This record gives sequence, structure tokens and C-alpha cells, in this order.
Amino acid sequence: MEKLPIIYSDQFLLHRTGSFHPERPERLRATVKILQAASLANQLDWRSPTSVDQRDPLPMIQQVHDPGYIQSIQQLALQGGGHSDPDTIVSPDSYDVALLAVNAWLDGVDQVLASDRPAFVLARPPGHHALRDRSMGFCIFGNAAIAAYYALTQPAINRVAILDWDVHHGNGTQALVESHPQIAYCSLHQAPYYPFTGEASETGAFGNVLNIPMPTGSTQADYEPRFRAQVMPFLSRFAPDLLIVSAGYDANRDDPLSGIALQPEDYGVFTDRCLELTQRILFGLEGGYDLASLAKSVQITLERCLVES
Repeated sequence: MEKLPIIYSDQFLLHRTGSFHPERPERLRATVKILQAASLANQLDWRSPTSVDQRDPLPMIQQVHDPGYIQSIQQLALQGGGHSDPDTIVSPDSYDVALLAVNAWLDGVDQVLASDRPAFVLARPPGHHALRDRSMGFCIFGNAAIAAYYALTQPAINRVAILDWDVHHGNGTQALVESHPQIAYCSLHQAPYYPFTGEASETGAFGNVLNIPMPTGSTQADYEPRFRAQVMPFLSRFAPDLLIVSAGYDANRDDPLSGIALQPEDYGVFTDRCLELTQRILFGLEGGYDLASLAKSVQITLERCLVES
């Protein structure tokens, strides 16, 4: 059996947000620890992302972000860090780490397209709230959107879909891709809830957006019918050459930032649904702030990929 690529670097721990910030390095430490101790450990292929010296990600980042915004993050880091928005902290290393995270997502695209099998990007900071000209909600650069634009530069890739199952609507991702006819975006998210976007009425410039607001307290019994009746038909009609999953795990019942009541095992069902559509899936970490449920959910996602491979 082929191993499942995990793209990860300890450098992602250098994005330091402070002891009490939910988006903290411990998220990755806890996940790495459980994966290395799990029964699937010998089926994982840990890979370091391409260094920024070897591949400059700025040209792809500039596809979705204003140059002035990118420079502002660099300058804030050089000045010792601070808040780039009320929720988003930039530390002295954060700019370099965010660049490396983008490279990790780009590497993930390369890996999936080369193997026609899933890969997982275990990186931070997350990205799905980042807007063209500002950071938001712990996010600096729009990793999933950047990866989608990058994928479209590759041979024989004409359509890319992004499925966002984070508990929060990926307002940044939607804003960055909704006017592109070759990119589809689908989000299931708690509503009403931060960032208070993602109405079902938002369908994109080309019918390429599907938002599914989920009521507070929703469980797998609420999610599963929506996957079958809405998510899967939407993605199937779009027929993507690559599926990118903004894999946030903060819809878990134990998550401190969630009012949704999923269990880690439910992400295995979501993963199965995705694999019914295609094996060409790039999973990339977004949210998830209860360490135990985050780590377990990632493990279950990977287990389902290995079972189906």
C-alpha cells in the first residue's frame, strides 16, 4: 500500500500567537503526536515543504492578495509583530512561516496531481478568512484559494472545487474565487456565527458557490442529508479535476469556538463522501481548537483515505 503524504514542518510552530490564543502551535504538536503514535503511523509519508528559497510563493500569493497588504504583513513581522486585525497576531517569524505554509499547500497540489491520490497539508497559519487586502480571523494568506489558482496553471487542470467544512464560513476564500468560473466553492458552516457571511442566497458569479448554513447544535444527522442532497450533487455537476478541502475541525462538539455538535468520527464520513467523487483530494488544515478532538479528527480523515486507497 502506498503511503499517504503529510506535508509538515516544525517551522510552522514559529508562528507564535501567545499562550491564550486559540490558534497556537500546540494544535500541530498535539496532532503530530497522535499521528506518530497511531496504528497508521507507518503508512504516513512525512514530507517537508519546499523552502521559500527554492520556490518563491509570492507570485502565486499576488494572484489573490494586494501587494500592499503582503508588504504590510512583512513589515509588521520585521518590527517585532503585533495585531494585523483584532483576532490575528503576527509574530516576528509569522511572515516567513505564512510563506512556507503557502508553499506547503502548493506542494500538496503537486503531490496530488502527480499521484492521483490524497495528500494532507498540516500547516499554520490557516487561511480561509484572509481577504484580498487584509487579514482576518487568525488567517494571513488565503491558502486554499492560492492553491486553487495554482492548480489551474497545471496541465489538464480546468476546474478546481473547494469544500470548506470548517465551522466558520470561509468568507475570504469565497471572496477570492467566486468570480472565477473555473473554481467552485462550497461551505457548510454554523449560522448565525462569525464572520456572519455565507448566506444560502450567495451563489457566485457563475453559480459556482454553494453555502449551507447549519443551525447551532447541528449533529451528523443534520449534516449527512445536506451532503447527499446538496454538497455531492453540486460538486458532481462541477466535475472538478482537483478537490481541495479546507479541513477545519472546529465543528466538533468539544471545540471552544463551536456551537456545532459533531464528533471526530463524523469527519470520516465526510471524507468518504469526498472520496466517492475523486481520489484527487488535497486536505489542508484550517481551524480546530480543542487539541484532542482536532488530533483525533485528522487521524480519522487520514484513516479513511488509507482505507479507500
